[in-house]
Amino acid sequence: MAIDPICGMKVKEETKYKSEFQGKPFYFCSSGCKTEFDKNPLKHSR
Repeated sequence: MAIDPICGMKVKEETKYKSEFQGKPFYFCSSGCKTEFDKNPLKHSR
């Protein structure tokens, strides 16, 4: 399982909410968390 970088929830990698940043996949629990990440991925990808 992956960890949502915004809220810290455990997320299945099969989720429909995902983004890629600097060649690395990120998985989210909801569209809200994905949107927040996409606004500033550098801030949330550390």
